[in-house]
This record gives sequence, structure tokens and C-alpha cells, in this order.
Amino acid sequence: MAIDNQYSSGDKSVSLWDKIVTLPQYVIPQHTLSLVMYRLTRCETVWFKNLFIRFIVKQYQVNVAEAAETDLMRYPCFNAFFTRLLREDARPIAESALVSPVDGVVSQAGAIASGQIVQAKGHEYSVLTLLGGDDALAAELTQGQFATLYLSPKDYHRIHMPVTGTLRKMRYIPGKLFSVSPRTARAVPDLFARNERVAVTFDTEFGPMVMVLVGAIFVGSMETVWSGQITPNYGKVIQQWTYDDEQAITIAKGEEMGRFNMGSTVVVLVGRDAALFNDRVAAEASIQLGQAMS
Repeated sequence: MAIDNQYSSGDKSVSLWDKIVTLPQYVIPQHTLSLVMYRLTRCETVWFKNLFIRFIVKQYQVNVAEAAETDLMRYPCFNAFFTRLLREDARPIAESALVSPVDGVVSQAGAIASGQIVQAKGHEYSVLTLLGGDDALAAELTQGQFATLYLSPKDYHRIHMPVTGTLRKMRYIPGKLFSVSPRTARAVPDLFARNERVAVTFDTEFGPMVMVLVGAIFVGSMETVWSGQITPNYGKVIQQWTYDDEQAITIAKGEEMGRFNMGSTVVVLVGRDAALFNDRVAAEASIQLGQAMS
């Protein structure tokens, strides 16, 4: 997914076209439109859901052969198709310390430097802001690494564990619902730290691992396997759930931890003691669930 010359070498200028195309997102009713999409994707009217599924399959060239259920007519609604299971052998889990939690494209990846991570070429944003002001957690990630993974409509939309971890806390952070497309990432400053998101922290053998599930326009809802649906309803204040020893939930590497109902982005953050990402984890590279990241 090559990026054209939107930037002048060494500066932060964004193309005028990117700005023009992105501008309407500032004024449209993002949450209202997303609620409408939430209802449409759960509509069980046979002709409508079949038409919706066929359109997405054709438009985005979805590989239906990988699905556990390949008969499109058997899905009760579009969302059931969108969050479809894959065949058990479709995504083998690598033996490496860290594996990809999703199918998608690496938007950006690299070191967490001075508390900042890269959003797009020439644009950085704060880990502290991404985490909703969680100073202690941000400090734990100092000198660590991040990878931002973008899921398009053709991708598998369940999210799995990149490493075995024990759930420590989950934080819902309200925000906007801009698109998370590459163009919007180039044009909207602090995009992933402005959008609604759910930050989930796990304790692993190498320290903290945080997965930030970033909401977006038309992402009908986000959910986790232990708490179910988190959005909607869309909140206005930060909410946090902590899990003590009596509530300990450990999820093995490769097991499902959540899902997007419609596409979005996952930001994976690890501390300084984690294995370094390998060459596959590079901007614009395609990656699949279970492939080695270290």
C-alpha cells in the first residue's frame, strides 16, 4: 500500500487533497452515523443482509475460502459475517516471543522515544495521551516499542493475543470517531489519541503489554471476550476496570481477546524488556494473525 508524495522531504506538510477529503469528518455527526451503521450491520432482513455481504466480498475481494463457514447465505446478519471465524488451520501461530494479533497492514512501528510514537510520516503523538493520561502505565512503557496495525474491510476482524498475558486493567477513553484510514492518519493530528478507544493492559513474561483498540467512523462496537460489548453506548468520561488476583484472567498467545464490529486499528505497546520487532514489522507491510513479530 504505497503512499504517494504527500510530504515534502523532512517536513510535516500534508497534501491539500488529503486536507480537503478529510475536512468533512470534522463536521459530520460521527457517533450518530456509527449508531446507524451498528443497526444496519445487525439487520436480519434476508435480501438486505445478503446484498450487503455480497457487496463487501466483491468490493474488497474478501477471501471467503478461509472462513469456517463459506456459505454466505448462512450468516444471520452482516456483522456475523464481518466477525466470522476462520478455519482452525488458516492462521498458524508462530513460535516467536511476539506474534501479530490481527490481519492487517503495519501503519507505523518502532521505538517509543521520549514518550512519543509515530502516527504517520512527520507526525508523532503522546503515549500518555493515547492511554488517557495513565502516567504510571506510560512510564512502564518508556524505551519500549509500538506497532500500529490497520484492519481494512477485507481483513479478519477478531483480535488475538500476541503473547500470553494476565489481564491487569481495561480503560475506556471517550473521543471522536474519525476514520482511521491511511489518508486520515496523514491529515488529522493525534488521530489515535483523539478517537474513542479501549486500552487493555496485560502482564506478560517480559513486563506490560498494552493493546489499544481504536474506534472509528462506522465501527459499530468494540468488545472483549471477558466483558462483552463495550461500545456503544458512547460514554463521555474515562472508565476503568481493574482485575485483582481473584479475578485473574490469563489468555494464551494466539487466543481471541476481542473484536471489532467493522474495521479499525490496534496499537500494540510493549516495554523495554520485550524482544525487538523483526523486519516484517515495518511501515506499509502486510501482516497476518499469528505471524512472528519478533
